Amino acid sequence: MMHAAPTSLDPASREQPDSFARRSLTSLLFDKLVEADDSGHAQPGLAQSWQAMRENRMWLFHIRGGVMFDDGTPLTAESVAASLRYANPAWNVVAEKDAVVIELKSPDPELPAELSLPRNAIGKRDADQHMDGTGPFQIVEWRPGKTLRLAANENYWRGRPYLDAVEIEMGRDFHEQITALEVGRADLVEVAPEQVRRLQQGHELVSSAKIELMALLFSSDAVSDEERELRDAVGLSVERGSIRNVLLQGTGDASGGVLPTWMSGYGFVFPASANLEKARQLRGQYRIVPNWSLGYDGSDTLARLIAERIALNAKDAGFSLQPTSSTNAEIQLVRIPLASTNPWIALDELETYMVPWSRNPGATRGIPTKSAGLVEELYAAERELLASRRVIPLFHLKMTYAAAPKLKYWSVQSDGSWDVSDAWLENRIP
Repeated sequence: MMHAAPTSLDPASREQPDSFARRSLTSLLFDKLVEADDSGHAQPGLAQSWQAMRENRMWLFHIRGGVMFDDGTPLTAESVAASLRYANPAWNVVAEKDAVVIELKSPDPELPAELSLPRNAIGKRDADQHMDGTGPFQIVEWRPGKTLRLAANENYWRGRPYLDAVEIEMGRDFHEQITALEVGRADLVEVAPEQVRRLQQGHELVSSAKIELMALLFSSDAVSDEERELRDAVGLSVERGSIRNVLLQGTGDASGGVLPTWMSGYGFVFPASANLEKARQLRGQYRIVPNWSLGYDGSDTLARLIAERIALNAKDAGFSLQPTSSTNAEIQLVRIPLASTNPWIALDELETYMVPWSRNPGATRGIPTKSAGLVEELYAAERELLASRRVIPLFHLKMTYAAAPKLKYWSVQSDGSWDVSDAWLENRIP
């Protein structure tokens, strides 16, 4: 079971946001040219090997042979190129014999890691936008936003899955999922952050690294020194420690940076502690301050409680934040799945999230340089992102799942999704 209720299985669709649920579904149905390991390093997938040319402006990927789509047709360089062009209109992608060439407008040494993102999964689309993949499972029944029934792909190139079938129920709240697990109606469910400590006794829980950012996101960049200082004051008023201990039940890490320390190595340099005196000082410099609305996901009880607590903290500093479930608020409390364990890709995708890429899919994206992958350059790029005062980071959270004892050898992948391609169900009947 899962909380999200996606209405499309197309990994390249920009009509719905990225989520751990969509990543899990994509990994069941599709493969990518490149896979990312826990450190964000590229590993072979549908591409057996690759090489960079012209100072990382052109890349050549050699396509694996013997792979079949669900409809029985072979994977070819032409089908791979068509899929990548659909997902990335700004790229120049062509097929050359058994290889695919990607030509970019500017150097990108992290392109293999970018190809490991779910949206770059390889699929074959027909005129009606029906898709076939090369993944470990095939679609048997699809009721958008409700249920998805899958059967094992008998001809999967990595070997047939042990499970014969998977059925996924969508749009289920966390309490309903746990209840279903306890009465035997579900084998794998999601666990909300505030439930983790309570469920550790008596359940098998598996968590990802802290791969999700909870933050306050303003609807636009700050355009004046006054606005920047007022946003700084709001950030300084937030008691992250008490929110973590009480509402999040000790899960997650308070953070003043958008990348977690385990990924960047320097996250601790961004202050995360409240400083009410400094917040009041900044607020006191201005006679009139805006009354901001603070939006949250109305279907998420935890988000509502956190938004209300942030509003109380801000009130102590002299601000008026009005919590609302409206999506048109000036500030939104958001939970953003970090796109990759590669810090450059994660930061690049965060910038894209803040200024939605779908508004201008042909533009050049914002993080300017990945030239050497140096931590100093990464730090400078993150500081530039934070300098807009568009985002106030709050916490980095894990993605946690609970499983029935009979489900064996399932795992949580580096991007926070679950993987049951090698799982099997223990038969406890004598």
